[in-house]
Amino acid sequence: MSDPILVVHGGAWAIPDDLVEAHLEGIEAALAAGWDALNAGASALEAVEQAVVVMEDHEAFDAGRGSFLNSDGRVQLDALMMCGATLRAGGVGCVERIRNPIRAARKVLEQSPHVYLVGPGAERFAAEHGAPLCENSEFIIPREVARLREYQQKTESERSEQLFSAAQDVDTVGAVALDRAGNLAAATSTGGTLNKTPGRVGDSSLIGCGCYADNQAAAVSTTGWGEPIMKLVLGKWASDRVASGVDPAHAAADAIAYLKRRLDGHGGIILLDARGHFGIAHNTPRMAWGTATAGGHARGIQRTAAPLG
Repeated sequence: MSDPILVVHGGAWAIPDDLVEAHLEGIEAALAAGWDALNAGASALEAVEQAVVVMEDHEAFDAGRGSFLNSDGRVQLDALMMCGATLRAGGVGCVERIRNPIRAARKVLEQSPHVYLVGPGAERFAAEHGAPLCENSEFIIPREVARLREYQQKTESERSEQLFSAAQDVDTVGAVALDRAGNLAAATSTGGTLNKTPGRVGDSSLIGCGCYADNQAAAVSTTGWGEPIMKLVLGKWASDRVASGVDPAHAAADAIAYLKRRLDGHGGIILLDARGHFGIAHNTPRMAWGTATAGGHARGIQRTAAPLG
């Protein structure tokens, strides 16, 4: 029997002071939902799903309702979930009508021979397996309409500077958990980048990039500038460091340093091993995070060096 633990993140960027409270509220609600399941004896898969669903439904984050709009003014969502015990994974990409993409990702993991489904095919699979659909307009909020309009009015050089800046909003959400049976799971969900080209898929839903879980190594979820994270397969890189004997706290810091050193990338990472040791690291101005254990919940908006477990 293992002592259960849940770690969540709600994005790594320059979270402004007037959005801090909303992020903290969302993190606390996600911790409560995930921990209630985990503490009641549910699987790590169930816990990460419950935690991420809450953040997909919370407008503070770039996942589900409130996500960034693509260049056509629509929301396209990506999500992945992975089981550390079996290495089974399920992901969806470029979906526009699945109310909670992480629920659809779990359906793919458990009820499909495939790992990844995209676009209308993913939506059809989700509907056939009981995951609710909705109109794309239900994901769109005035804040994001205004944000897209302002961004598209900028010059090309101004757009590039903003897009590749650590201050750019990256509110991708994720969770990792260890259950009483000693199994790990990870989940990541996102609306992607602002003004992205329709059809673009980022790191969040790609196995080994934004999400990975292996009982023999670690469970990981990343957030940040997706293209560099994809090029480095950063989630698997960090997990492999843990498998080689590096403590998750140091492996998380190493992963973010590697991201910066190799590709000048920015972002954050949460990492949890089967002993219940965790690490949180980022190189952005702030990162929203939270942990839940039998000893209680902790949450915060970390400014610089992140807490290490």
